Amino acid sequence: MKELNAAVDHIHAELIGFAQELVRIKSYPGQEEEIVRHIKARMDALGYDEVTVDAMGNVVGRIGTGEQALMFDSHVDTVRVDDESVWDHPPFSGNIVDGRLYGRGSVDMKSAAAASVYAAATAKALGLVENKTVYVSCTVMEEDCDGENLKHLFKACGINPDYMIICEPSGNKLATGHKGKAQIKIKTHGVSAHGSAPEKGVNAIYEMARIVQRVEQVSNRLLADPDTAGTIVASDISSKSASLNAVPFECEIYLDRRLALGETRETVEKEMASIIAGTSATWEIGTLTRKSWTGMEIVYEPIHMPWQIDMAHPLSATCVAAYQKIFGTAPEQDYWDFSTNAVTTTAMGIPTIGFGPGEYKLAHMVNENCETSQIVDACRFYAALIEALG
Repeated sequence: MKELNAAVDHIHAELIGFAQELVRIKSYPGQEEEIVRHIKARMDALGYDEVTVDAMGNVVGRIGTGEQALMFDSHVDTVRVDDESVWDHPPFSGNIVDGRLYGRGSVDMKSAAAASVYAAATAKALGLVENKTVYVSCTVMEEDCDGENLKHLFKACGINPDYMIICEPSGNKLATGHKGKAQIKIKTHGVSAHGSAPEKGVNAIYEMARIVQRVEQVSNRLLADPDTAGTIVASDISSKSASLNAVPFECEIYLDRRLALGETRETVEKEMASIIAGTSATWEIGTLTRKSWTGMEIVYEPIHMPWQIDMAHPLSATCVAAYQKIFGTAPEQDYWDFSTNAVTTTAMGIPTIGFGPGEYKLAHMVNENCETSQIVDACRFYAALIEALG
């Protein structure tokens, strides 16, 4: 560990500088080409054995050729900034103030991407990758289509890791799982009529008003139940009419339903049936269509189950041992209440655990920022984990 710590100390400034560079590159979903090219160039410069950009636009670096494969994943797209004037530090400045890196993506999750890129290179330089393969992926479009990136990357590059580390922000705690989610469209169907004769039509908005009340009731029930951590929220509403002088013939809401452990697709189906019972409404999973920076069309079905890894699992035990070895104490544990790219790996049965720098409650926020010491410590942990596995 002394040698590993010394190696990370040696690249400290370079690592933090790379994290700053990533924050300075604007990379909204579908606009990640510049940051992907930048990461590929750095992986090449650091001596990765192979670096690939797939047809969707994800970049993955490989070190080693051993039978046992460990993969680290960070997404490099970010949510938008529409309130730049209220930031204390410009959101794409990458400024460091009082030991904290400021900017969009500093928490979610460019600091982790930098730490993982340098951790694998450090492990290679120290000879810690014998008899194993280490992949470091920096994936795109996670904010809109979590998991679709890895799904494509695995198929396109023939990757099937034995273990996956999702580097989403966890405050450098072990994240043992996260909630599932279902994004749902509900539509009510009315009858158009002139606005001067509403009695001749059926107003789809009025019908939807009943449904919105039911959604609120479900939300209140979930929030009041101490035995569940599921949530539901109506996140969008729209309507269609022949004109502003006509009775709307269709109204649609979009729901974000977070699923706690024990809740399933059947839970969602029963809940939706109850919400629309006795109305003209229909519901469906809110499938999204997006286009990646390479021009690839992505079709995303947003329904994923919750998951949690057993702390007795070999991956969990190895993570704990590696953390104790490098820091001299057992890691704290956490459970994410948001969704990540782990929806793909856990659905495939790949043992998965989370660990990354930054407080996730600061993600997507004004003045998003990450302690630089956490970035360096994440790099130490990732390198120590590479050594510990196998």
